[in-house]
Amino acid sequence: MSELYKALKRRILVLDGAMGTMIQRHKLNEADYRGERFDDWGQDVKGNNDLLTLTQPDIIKDIHRQYFSAGSDLVETNTFNSTRVSQADYGMEDLAYELNKEGARIAREVADEYKEKDPDKPRFVVGTLGPTSRTASLSPDVNNPAFRNITFDELVENYLEATKGLMDGGADVIMIETIFDTLNAKAAIFAIQNVFSEVGKELPIMISGTITDASGRTLSGQTAEAFWYSVRHASPLSIGFNCALGAKELRQHIMSVSKIADICVSAHPNAGLPNEMGEYDESPAEMATHLKEWATNGLLNIVGGCCGTEPAHITAIAEAVADITPREIPQTETHMRLSGLESFKVIQQ
Repeated sequence: MSELYKALKRRILVLDGAMGTMIQRHKLNEADYRGERFDDWGQDVKGNNDLLTLTQPDIIKDIHRQYFSAGSDLVETNTFNSTRVSQADYGMEDLAYELNKEGARIAREVADEYKEKDPDKPRFVVGTLGPTSRTASLSPDVNNPAFRNITFDELVENYLEATKGLMDGGADVIMIETIFDTLNAKAAIFAIQNVFSEVGKELPIMISGTITDASGRTLSGQTAEAFWYSVRHASPLSIGFNCALGAKELRQHIMSVSKIADICVSAHPNAGLPNEMGEYDESPAEMATHLKEWATNGLLNIVGGCCGTEPAHITAIAEAVADITPREIPQTETHMRLSGLESFKVIQQ
């Protein structure tokens, strides 16, 4: 991964945009999602975007190609929901490993295709681990605050399987993204590190949380600074935030971690806030203007887009940050740093 680290020192790297937004363009029906292999599946599968890796691989490849052509250095695998717990909604738990391996293999194939075209610009595959559809910290039952519908160990098992698939498929990086519950993220970190020990190989880890609303906290209640202190032990390649907010609203939280994180900082915000129809209206030019200001002020090492962003957004962002020096990694003093819902630093006089 020396190429990745060298590239990060030279320039701000560009992540891709929204996979789901691009899939929606195709207006696929139930039969399209099923394909031939799952023609007689016992329940509806429309909406299971990760399944398209197996049933419509050419669509997924084309989306990766569009993002690479738009200027992305890194593309994310179509594996956001490729864990047993998330696939259980469709009765497809047993596909989890295959979905991850094929998702990474498809992205790897396209990345290598583009690298061959332009050897001077390496392309990277980011194996995506989503937050799952469960939360280990919060009760889904308002009448029973102690209830949990998943355990830490169950999450670890889910992430172990998914990580193995991503690595076997050829991912360059593992990214834990859209983290709303830090305990879920800790389970993913524990699983990833166990897989690394088992296979005798390590990959860089990207960690990206999500600030859910104007309170400036994750769903499980942590501030941006506390979130960073909670996952710092993973020695990740980058820390950042994505989803939930547009660039304008996310800036202050990226700035918070940019000041204190002694690693790279990433951001892939939504194309603004959703309108009354749940759609995203921020244009590529508007989004690029916001993110260029972030970059100019030294907040970014990796930047891309989340919900509502398309190749046009990525092109505008890539052009906007192309000549801007990446954020300088700060040197931090050694102190005890603790985190609950908020961060706490102990300085010995």
